[in-house]
Amino acid sequence: MNADTGRMVLSMTRLRLSTLALVILVAAPPAFAQRRAGAPRPAAQAAARAVTVKTQPKAVVWVDEVRRGVTNDDGLLRLTLAPGRRSLRVRASGFAEHTRALLPSERGTITVALKPTTDEAELLFQQAEEAREKGGGAEKAAELYRQALKLRPRFAAAHVGLARALLARDDHDGALEQVEEARRDRPGYAEASVVEGRALRELADHDGALAAFTRALRESRGLNPEAHTGVGLVHEDKARHEEAVAAFRRAVAQLSDTEPVLYELLGRNYEKLERWKEAADAYDKYLQLAPEGSHASAIRSIIDQLRQQAAEQEQQTP
Repeated sequence: MNADTGRMVLSMTRLRLSTLALVILVAAPPAFAQRRAGAPRPAAQAAARAVTVKTQPKAVVWVDEVRRGVTNDDGLLRLTLAPGRRSLRVRASGFAEHTRALLPSERGTITVALKPTTDEAELLFQQAEEAREKGGGAEKAAELYRQALKLRPRFAAAHVGLARALLARDDHDGALEQVEEARRDRPGYAEASVVEGRALRELADHDGALAAFTRALRESRGLNPEAHTGVGLVHEDKARHEEAVAAFRRAVAQLSDTEPVLYELLGRNYEKLERWKEAADAYDKYLQLAPEGSHASAIRSIIDQLRQQAAEQEQQTP
């Protein structure tokens, strides 16, 4: 594949990437950085601490409302956390969700004993989450969310889950209605604001989308890679590539090299800025993380050309 063909293939995938980037991030089990993006790191807070969450196998783990991953078959998930007090949330199918504080002094193994639940609304919600995250199950997930909401009408997480499922079916009005229901049940709900931003961006309401993503960052005190990615995509839509790069870099910092798609997003914005070396480096990182990825072949076909352009650019720069 030559460079021109590679660029054409990349261009054809970019619209799809922009649409799916937020979906990919929210379903991923990444290892998140704990420092607020863009904030300085004081020397006293430089040292991280390691903890291992021990609970049910295949349990989903959140820290400070940011999804950190899924426990292995032994029910273990190792995390690196910044100093300070944190909030730990764990959910496993068939068990009641549990939230607890992580004190600054806690290290090593943190055991979270989940209790089985017979709450039908909670069980239906868990089934809906599994159906949605597997991909291709938006219709089934939507029905399960609705069943859960019939049993528990004031269920903010189910409203947001239903909004995401409706977005996957291009039902933007329905998704926005569910966002309002979620916000009624839980004011200051950052995830609801993120979903609102996604819906408004897909409706080409860029100002409204940017306001929603910005609100989500305020509600989550800056720790929200999905919102940072949304901000970057809005800036990219408006050809504000410097701002897009800054937002994507914040998302990368919080996702700690677990999402190749972010490096593709960075690379294409660096290209628009004619920052060839940084574009090549970003694409290189994509290839390191996803050597067999769906865009790897197209990226390989242009990366040498970008490095050549970078070398010429350096020679011309005093």
